[in-house]
Amino acid sequence: MDGPCASVSRSLCGAYSTVEICLTLLYSQRGMTPEERRSNYGCDITYTNNSELGFDYLRDNLSGSSEQLVMRWPKPFHFAVVDEVDSVLIDEGRNPLLISGEATKDAARYPVGARVAELLIRGLHYKVELKDNSVELTEEGIVLAEMALETDDLWDESDPWARFVLNALKAKEFYRRDVQYIVRNGKALIINELTGRVEEKRRWSEGIHQAVEAKEGLKIQADSVVVAQITYQSLFKLYPKLSGMTGTAKTEEKEFLKMFQMPVIEVPTNMPNIRRDFPIQAFATARGKWEYVRAEIEYMFKLGRPVLVGTTSVENSEYLSALLRERNIPHNVLNARPKYAAREAEIVAQAGRKYAITISTNMAGRGTDIILGGNPKMLAKVIVEDALLPTLTQNASDVEIDSGATSEKVLSKVKVGPSSLGFLAKTAVMSKYVCKAEGKKWAYDEARNMISRSIEMNQSAELTELQKLVDEQTEMYPLGPSIALSYLSVLKDCELHCSKEGLEVKRLGGLHVIGTSLHESRRIDNQLRGRAGRQGDPGSTRFMVSLQDEMFQKFNFDTEWAVKLISRITNDEDIPIEGRSIVKQLLSLQVNAEKYFFNVRKSLVEFDEVLEVQRRHVYDLRQLILTGDSDSCSEHIFQYIQAVVDEVIFKNVDPATHPSCWSLGKLLQEFKGISGDVLHVCTLSIGISLGSFLGISEEQMLQALAQVNHLSSVNIDRLHLPDLPRPPNSFRGIRMKSVSLKCWLTICSNDSVKDGKFRSTANILCKYLGDFLIASYLNAIQESGYDGVYVKEIERTVLLKTLDCFWRDHLVNMNRLSSAVNVRSFGHRNPLEEYKIDGCRFFISMLSATRRVTVESLLRYWSSPMESQELYI
Repeated sequence: MDGPCASVSRSLCGAYSTVEICLTLLYSQRGMTPEERRSNYGCDITYTNNSELGFDYLRDNLSGSSEQLVMRWPKPFHFAVVDEVDSVLIDEGRNPLLISGEATKDAARYPVGARVAELLIRGLHYKVELKDNSVELTEEGIVLAEMALETDDLWDESDPWARFVLNALKAKEFYRRDVQYIVRNGKALIINELTGRVEEKRRWSEGIHQAVEAKEGLKIQADSVVVAQITYQSLFKLYPKLSGMTGTAKTEEKEFLKMFQMPVIEVPTNMPNIRRDFPIQAFATARGKWEYVRAEIEYMFKLGRPVLVGTTSVENSEYLSALLRERNIPHNVLNARPKYAAREAEIVAQAGRKYAITISTNMAGRGTDIILGGNPKMLAKVIVEDALLPTLTQNASDVEIDSGATSEKVLSKVKVGPSSLGFLAKTAVMSKYVCKAEGKKWAYDEARNMISRSIEMNQSAELTELQKLVDEQTEMYPLGPSIALSYLSVLKDCELHCSKEGLEVKRLGGLHVIGTSLHESRRIDNQLRGRAGRQGDPGSTRFMVSLQDEMFQKFNFDTEWAVKLISRITNDEDIPIEGRSIVKQLLSLQVNAEKYFFNVRKSLVEFDEVLEVQRRHVYDLRQLILTGDSDSCSEHIFQYIQAVVDEVIFKNVDPATHPSCWSLGKLLQEFKGISGDVLHVCTLSIGISLGSFLGISEEQMLQALAQVNHLSSVNIDRLHLPDLPRPPNSFRGIRMKSVSLKCWLTICSNDSVKDGKFRSTANILCKYLGDFLIASYLNAIQESGYDGVYVKEIERTVLLKTLDCFWRDHLVNMNRLSSAVNVRSFGHRNPLEEYKIDGCRFFISMLSATRRVTVESLLRYWSSPMESQELYI
């Protein structure tokens, strides 16, 4: 999105300046420094990539200091306008954004699992469910796998093999080379199913990517564990005001309203739509379909009409390309392979020219208009690059370029005028002198980037300004302005050529789009149709499907009726069938697929809402710790100490029974275990005898509590139990008195503890032991001799590291739980309700463990800071 970001930024800035609204607009993209990102997020309007926004949010909630934050905290979200909103919230909404860290070192098990998977036979040893990409081993399969692995139990926790075998089977059945991924430079790279582009930095989670690497015999990278995750739905729901735009949301109107509370408003087209959508043609076999696709392309090519063919995979696009090569039909291929992807901008620029044939994988996601007659700006840039690159660089592109039968062989040449040729020749000579003066030549990619930057100068400077720059810098070889002037001259020639050719193409009928299969959603098919007939241009579309297409196989749709219908009409299975009845039936199958995926997305959103509540709590807490002042960290620690003391007490105390029935001995033992050596430090420093508190017996505690039960009032600031040591008076000053009062109010309002006759006695015990531990903690810090800045840094570091550690483990547990609860449906229990109940229980346990480990770590640290220094610094 680098190019679009820049152009949109400039156009929006111009738009706002014309209405005299003072706004700053910048964009955020990959490769920027944190300082640049922080500056851009501070602007009035920020234009950014969806994934970059999500990862910035997650990274901010993994940062170790407030200086590393880039978004507008504490309120980073205000108003969002999402481009292609249906693609972002619906299509890409299935896969969460993940930040992973290294986990276990089980790389050696993946190749073994892959070899076992090769032994197992589908249908005999395992069953597959194509709809949800799941695999289930049969009894025979389990026995064979255990024999091959020489283990008694695949699910043995001490020697777990089940995960590796199941992942290997998934890689074998569901992850196909040149469909879901390609192999490049010894790596398995994911192909985005929506855009057809390679995503180099993305990896499948839960061991799937390692299983694919093992299947292909590649080097296996370390297994990963999720450190942070969020879905696009949850991310954009954080915005109080959310809107978006797209051309294909009408079919998903109910889903937008139900899931996101966003009504869909249809805006009329700028120009009347005169595109012709021909009926769907159905074939009994895939062979017949591809032969008819080839025949229709050949017919359109003879007419001179540009053709765009949409395919669903790299494999299909190259199969069709081979068919066209057999007939010597020039064409361009656009898919994830490097030799094609490197020419994407050039291919799309020429896709609307006369005689142009373009085979594209998932063209619906490429976000570029096809201009009839060609894109003059892109054609002008190509001409400038062809003229200058030989003089600027010695090396050719590192990427293999397709040298097959391309459309360029039949496309009309752009006539470059004498003036443009003069500019190009002058600039070429100047580039030679520049290279000679600097004593080097650019690398191929560097030279192309330099030309692109020079061309962009004409968008920020007028023609007279560029000429002035050339005149002023005569002695300095003004290469940049000269390239910009050459481009402007060539652009005029290209605009004239494209305009004439565009009229010819319109007269022939415009762009013809061929869809080679139905997608899982009508919306995706409509996106492909929408490539033709844009802005009132003529155009036509045709979809050809076979009953052997993946969608029909994947959902086990009953297509026997169609086979019988075709056999009644003709004995030739390769003859297409058209008609309202068959189209209606096929579309009803597509609607069923839409309903299935809607339920999948609905379930994912409902499950993610449970995790989102927990995520917000943790991230809000984290930001309070990170951005709060020095006193806020201490207050968090005081709250943690009091909460840990409360948990210890109410685990051994029943407020409904007399203190004589309480487990006071166990309570004291656990309390002293948490406190550690910090009580020694406290008793020594304030002059209390060593045994005064540490030697409190169960009988002494019981006698003191018996007296408390008869008290009519207590002093919260100086609370103590009769005949027991007084806590050091650490609650001096307004701030500490406020802390003391908050602790007391928290104790009294604890709804998780049942009320009883002796609840007030238990509350006083909580306050007494909490005050004693807080005072001991403060005293240990004072005795350490460190200054306040160092102390606060240690406190903040321990708070963040402990929270991050337990949150990471909690994410792993929640992901496992989401898979496990589906089994409970066999017991007539609702998986979502089970997930909510267990997820809440996990979260409460996680927070409790976080508090306890934080308190124990800090108490242990300050009781002997010199010995514990390496742990937190």
